[in-house]
Amino acid sequence: MVNGIINVYKEKGYTSFDVVAKLRGIFHQKKIGHTGTLDPDAQGVLPVCLGKATRVCDLLTDKDKVYKAVLLLGQETDTQDISGQVLNQAKVNVTEQAVYDAISQFIGRQKQVPPMYSALKVNGKKLYELAREGKVIERKARDIEVFDIKVESIDLPEVTMTVHCSKGTYIRTLCNDIGERLGCHGCMKSLLRVRVAGFDLEHALTLSQIQSKVDEGCFDMVMPVDGVFENLPAVHTASDADKLVRNGNKIPAVLTDYLKHSADSDIRYRVYNHEGIFVGVYSYLDETGEFKPVKIFME
Repeated sequence: MVNGIINVYKEKGYTSFDVVAKLRGIFHQKKIGHTGTLDPDAQGVLPVCLGKATRVCDLLTDKDKVYKAVLLLGQETDTQDISGQVLNQAKVNVTEQAVYDAISQFIGRQKQVPPMYSALKVNGKKLYELAREGKVIERKARDIEVFDIKVESIDLPEVTMTVHCSKGTYIRTLCNDIGERLGCHGCMKSLLRVRVAGFDLEHALTLSQIQSKVDEGCFDMVMPVDGVFENLPAVHTASDADKLVRNGNKIPAVLTDYLKHSADSDIRYRVYNHEGIFVGVYSYLDETGEFKPVKIFME
């Protein structure tokens, strides 16, 4: 079984589930999961976890993301993108400066109401399933943060922008809300995910490129699990700690090569056994001088 993470370039027309299904066929294994849904019409970076790496999926979905989006002003749709049914239209009589001013107001922490056409579940049913039945239900606003929005170009009624945001941010909703702020409606025309955590567009591979590599017996596109945590300091355990490692117990710092340099218990570490095999991510408990497992990957 292949264990690791692949930086997939999701092409337009595929759902995130489609990508996983295709990769299961390519690698002939079932244990594969994606790290966050991308709309079928969206393209770009979709990290996919294979084998033991599926345990890191939830950690990657928590990461911030960067998107390049095209906002189309003058039109509101039920899906908040151009694939939906048009609900309202208006003339776009706004200045470029008004566009800049409106967009700047969406930078920072804020509440965002998820769209009806989304994969969020309410009472066990996905919102888009309810939307297709013609139902609209009240949704709770969620806390999100837009770290930055860079306007790349304005060619009214279109605005191209790069958005750096937190998890849970819907760019479709952001486009809709900017249009409403300008008083002329708006929807998303296109979306390209440029970056998720350390995975970027430059190194993403299409499904056909991945298939070709696997056919050639080449697996260099699979990032090892510990590669996701390369920003964390590494700690290696002594052979005396093997039993504790295997059982997922806390590990006394004296049984590692750890050199105390901070009393900050929030710091996490990559822990390896004495053979150099990646064990998992641990936090350091300063009060007891032990490493406590956060996420174990070694079987």
